[in-house]
Amino acid sequence: MSETLRQRWERVCQQVDAACRDAGRDPGGVRILPVSKTFGPEVIREAVGLGLHRFGENKVQEIREKSEPLADCGINWVMIGHLQTNKANLVARLADELQSLDRPKLAAALDRRLQQEGRSLDVLVQVKTADEPSKYGLPPDQLPAFLDQLGDYPTLRVRGLMTMALHTTDPEAVRGCFRRLRELRDRAVDAGHALPELSMGMSGDFPLAIAEGATQVRIGTAIFGPRPYPDSYYWPEGGGAPR
Repeated sequence: MSETLRQRWERVCQQVDAACRDAGRDPGGVRILPVSKTFGPEVIREAVGLGLHRFGENKVQEIREKSEPLADCGINWVMIGHLQTNKANLVARLADELQSLDRPKLAAALDRRLQQEGRSLDVLVQVKTADEPSKYGLPPDQLPAFLDQLGDYPTLRVRGLMTMALHTTDPEAVRGCFRRLRELRDRAVDAGHALPELSMGMSGDFPLAIAEGATQVRIGTAIFGPRPYPDSYYWPEGGGAPR
């Protein structure tokens, strides 16, 4: 008999708690962001029934398609995938958080649209810590100047950093990506930036991310099960879609 959504969710919660304890951390310091990309409103509604109200999506079009039939659920939508500048208007209108802010042009477009909407938005800066062509993110050496520049955009509440690790079976290489993000955050904090959030780690590597200081982990397959279509169906251009 296949596992239910409730069973998978409870198992992931137990695994995250165990990873926190192994790292000598308080489990209350790590949030799970369920990644609901490719799953329909009926599955998300079932998850809401388990007490989940915050969901990560890789494409803003999916947020648009799901937000109306789920308008009664009180969901906070988190955009975690690469965002084209010409879709900033949709994020400004529909999302509660963006974890993939990676360039000045996008920051300017979001601020302009958010001012028009009379809204503000929590954002994380995505940093490229893995040397892979398919990965998006701001080059690490550009982070200090970019964080300074974001102070010019009052609608963007900068909360922290996000990254995706190397796609490899080498745990030390994966952990190195997470360590690099934490070190970049620590240096930015020393420079005067308040960055409490580190979004890193997915279904296959979240214990390593927790060991390096993640405050939230983005988990999809381990919660929702196999997706109806492979990532390549939704992201043929690559870009390292979060799992």
